[in-house]
Formats: sequence, C-alpha cells, structure tokens
Amino acid sequence: MSSITETPWWDPRRRPDRLPFLKGRNRITRAARDWFETQGFTEVETAALQVSPGNEAHLHAFSTTALTTDGQPTAMYLHTSPEFACKKLLASGEREIFSLGKVWRNRERGPLHHPEFTMLEWYRANEPYQAIMVDCAALLATAAEAAQAAVLSFHGREADPFLEPERLTVAEAFDRYADIGLLSVLDDREALAASARSAGVRVAADDGWSDIFSRVIVEKVEPNLGHGRPTILCEYPASEAALARPKPGDRRVAERFELYACGVELANCFGELTDPDEQRRRFELEMAEKARVYGERYPIDEDFLAALAQMPPASGGALGFDRLVMLATGAARIEQVLWTPVA
Repeated sequence: MSSITETPWWDPRRRPDRLPFLKGRNRITRAARDWFETQGFTEVETAALQVSPGNEAHLHAFSTTALTTDGQPTAMYLHTSPEFACKKLLASGEREIFSLGKVWRNRERGPLHHPEFTMLEWYRANEPYQAIMVDCAALLATAAEAAQAAVLSFHGREADPFLEPERLTVAEAFDRYADIGLLSVLDDREALAASARSAGVRVAADDGWSDIFSRVIVEKVEPNLGHGRPTILCEYPASEAALARPKPGDRRVAERFELYACGVELANCFGELTDPDEQRRRFELEMAEKARVYGERYPIDEDFLAALAQMPPASGGALGFDRLVMLATGAARIEQVLWTPVA
C-alpha cells in the first residue's frame, strides 16, 4: 500500500498537510500586490504565447503551432519570462509596472524547479538598479510578515528577512569562497579552468569559459549565500550580462545582481540594456552556443529589439514567486506551494 506522499496531490488525505502552505501563498500574493500598489506600480498582464521564448543558451521552452484561418502554421512558444512584453510596455509609455503570472520552462523539475511556475517581474523607468535592490529587501520582509514568519527557511538553513541584505560582488565571492581572482581571468579560459580545478571544481575538456564560471557559482558560491541574512550578489562579468547594461566606469562587469536567501536563488535583476545592436549581438552568441550544445536555436523577437530602441532607461527584477513562498512558509518542495502541480 502506497504512503500518502505517493498519492496524487488531490487525494483528500493530503489536504491537511497542503493547506497551510497554500493559505500562506494566498496571503503572500495579496501582500505582494498591495506592496506594489502602495509604491505606485501598475499591474500588467502579458501574453503567454510569444514568437520567441527568450534567447539564453541553456533555457528550454515549450513550443506549439498557431494556425491562421486558412491553416498556415506559425511556430509559437510559451514565454519563459514576461520580460520582452514588459519592456515593450515600457517603450509604449508605461513607467512603473509589475507582472505576477505563470511562465513555463522545459527540462526543469526538482525541489526548487517546476515546468510551470509563477514569476514576479517588475520594472522602474529612470531608476538605478540599486532601487531594485531596495525593492527586493522590502519584498522579503513583506512575504515574511504575510506568512507570520520570523525567518526564511529551507532545509535547515535560515535567513532573517528583516535584516539589510549583504551586498557582495561576484569577484569578491569568487575570492572568498573559491580563492579565484576572477577579474584576472576574465579573458582566459585556461586560467579560469586551472583555478577552478584547484578549488575542487570539475572541468570538462569541452567546457567554455561560461560553463566553468557557472559551475564555480553553483558548487562554491551559491551554497554560502543568504545564511543569517539575504545576500545580493552583484556585478556579474560582462560575458554573463544577459540583458543587463555595462557598469558605468567599469565595462568588465554588468549591472546585474541575483538575490539569495538560505542558499536559494530568488531573483535575477538588471540595470536594463537599451542598445538593440548590442542585445542582438548577445542573442546571436547565445543561440550559437545553444545550437552547439543542443542542436537547436530560438528565433529572435525583432519587434522586441525595435521596442528596445525606444525604451527609456530602466531597471527591473524577476523573482521566482513560488520559491519566495517556500522560504516564507518553510516548504521543502515547490509542489507544496502549488495549488495544482503539473502531474
């Protein structure tokens, strides 16, 4: 006879264990929306179907086919983030917006990953990315208050959501946790590989610079972040900028930061790049890498690049809402905070 945890999520016997997490989710959802409203933000809804799901090499989308009235097919994708649509809204004249809705990512399943999940994404026009750091700290406190939690917790690790987050550059983190002088190996794959091996990180023969960088982050840096208090990990190398702009005065790094609590990545945030030519160059590099590794590539949203040229200077954040709920309610797996998990 199977145990209760092996039964479907809708089994009535599981409801008493599930309900506290789900009620906590509802309270946090209301509190987050209230917080944005008091800050003067406008909530927006973005289309889930897009011509491009995003152009990151290791991001995997769900694809479908849209048919015209005469049956002509067009490839479409479920969005992996509302980012492209939100930036088009900024180009249209919106200034402070947020989106709280479903996104989809393929090849993702585990305690912290689900193929369908909720993303909280927000943008401030004409604001520095440090303003998003302040927002992140406020959202952690807001979620904890709504859940009536004194601490954020995950698998025995805790962080005080009411303390000012630690701010740590990626270079400082590499030095502290892996004894790697990151800024001295930015253009040297072999030097980074040697340093990573010395730190006990496995390096494969076909690993590129970014692969090695990511492995050091995951194995040596992330487990040490957000203990006792949240951590803001900032100033990523320019090669890892994604959609972030270069840091003024030091183009070796970008205005990108990630928010951590209890060793868990919660948010990815940018001072937003508004140069369509540079963004196209980055997209093409990412899609070339995707083709090399996975044998496929996603189209570039030309409409997005056109809008980017009209977008005002802005900063924004993307926060995994389900993970925030997990840490505020003490859930161990993401399915515990989802009303109807994907089977």
